[in-house]
Amino acid sequence: MVIPISSFLFCKQNMFLQLVFILLNINIHFCEIFLAENFVISIIIRIFAASVLAKPLNNAQIVRGVFYLYTFEHGKFNEIEKIEIAIRRAVMQITADMTGNPFWLTDSSYFLDSSKFNETKRAIFKEYSKSKEEFILHFKRTYSEPYPPSWILGELLTIGNVNAIYRNIKQNRIRKRIAKRFGLPINVFESWLTVIAVTRNTCGHHSRVWNKQNAIQPAIPNSPEGEWITLPTDSMRAYFDLCIIKYFLNVISPNNDMQSKITWLFIRFPEIDLKALGFPQGWETEPLWR
Repeated sequence: MVIPISSFLFCKQNMFLQLVFILLNINIHFCEIFLAENFVISIIIRIFAASVLAKPLNNAQIVRGVFYLYTFEHGKFNEIEKIEIAIRRAVMQITADMTGNPFWLTDSSYFLDSSKFNETKRAIFKEYSKSKEEFILHFKRTYSEPYPPSWILGELLTIGNVNAIYRNIKQNRIRKRIAKRFGLPINVFESWLTVIAVTRNTCGHHSRVWNKQNAIQPAIPNSPEGEWITLPTDSMRAYFDLCIIKYFLNVISPNNDMQSKITWLFIRFPEIDLKALGFPQGWETEPLWR
């Protein structure tokens, strides 16, 4: 029997052995493996899964693959989370500093489009009302303001929320300062922030990522402050998304080991089709990845 796994979610630790047991006791083909918790983990899992599309695996391969994915799920590849935290804090703190208003996030006078502001504020209200985070409960108990300062309230927001907020900030000088924090012009920062938000959202809705073209055309930087790629590259493929992630990591965590993790993955699973992912020949020698 061949079972396509198009919406299979790898479970937490107490389900791991059950999962291995199931896989070992059916004749299974990996059609798609999905993990929504982390964009980078999800895209790498899809790379492995797609490389053996409709190809039967023996027991050893199944155990090796499942254990590898399980290991990844528990913190081995949390790069996208670091980027989200860094961008969210930059947007919240820099805007508060430049406006002199710690409550700017819920003040419509700082935004271009009132309808978009109201939409964002509804999302903020929803998250704030239901939050059980201790720092939120402490604020509600201690202060009389309707909302906490932006750097506190921002902790409840998704990368999609932050993307919408950034694009709607009225003062161009503020958006420029935030983008400058990451060595990018406004248009490239907006584009790359959208790529990350959209792709993560795609993973969160059980959609295929590995060999699918980007929904939008990412901006190509002319002269970023950080190292970038030089080889001809298809900006609509997964490799370009990984390059964007690597660029941000090099800014916020210069000693990151993303390149070694990806290289190890490709050595461990030689079946992965790098060309389908958009990896150019010699990608590992690019200034960005060295």
